[in-house]
Formats: sequence, structure tokens, C-alpha cells
Amino acid sequence: MATQAQIVNRLKRARGQLDALIEQLENGDANCRDVLTQFAAVNSAIKRASYLAVATVMSQCAIDVADSREAPARTGAQPELIATPDTMTIQELEQLFLSLA
Repeated sequence: MATQAQIVNRLKRARGQLDALIEQLENGDANCRDVLTQFAAVNSAIKRASYLAVATVMSQCAIDVADSREAPARTGAQPELIATPDTMTIQELEQLFLSLA
């Protein structure tokens, strides 16, 4: 559950930064440096959350593909699920990953 909590915390941080940015813009009392700094902070927080989520989901999907090819199924520690498993091929995973860039 640590990964899911990390992703949620990063998204909440991004939401707080976005709320602060919107307030600055609505009030019209922020200077250029503050606005640009806040935009950068929002962007960075969302990127960090999405990279962690993508890496986690990709590894889960890769494990699911590997498990579907093995008999019997693995009995070792499995990573925490943050999304519902889906049947995908390695080629589909690769295509999805490349579309994220």
C-alpha cells in the first residue's frame, strides 16, 4: 500500500499547488516569478506522481503477462496493486509505454 499512498500524496500535493496557483491568478496579486514557480511546482508534482504510477502499473502488467505464461503461478511476494489487472501482451505494454512520452 506504500506505493498507492505515495501516488495519492503526490497528487494531493499537486492539487494544493494548483489551488494556490488558481487563487494567485484569480486575485491578481502574484508577481511573474511566483506564478511561474507555482506552475513549475504543479507540473513537477504531477510528473512525479504519474511516473511512479506508470512504473508501478507497467510492472504489475508485466508480472501478469509473465504469470500467464508460467505454470504453476508464482508464489513469491507480489507488488501492491494500484489498478485492476488487465490481460495485455508485452507488445501492447510497449506500445502504451511509448505513447506516454
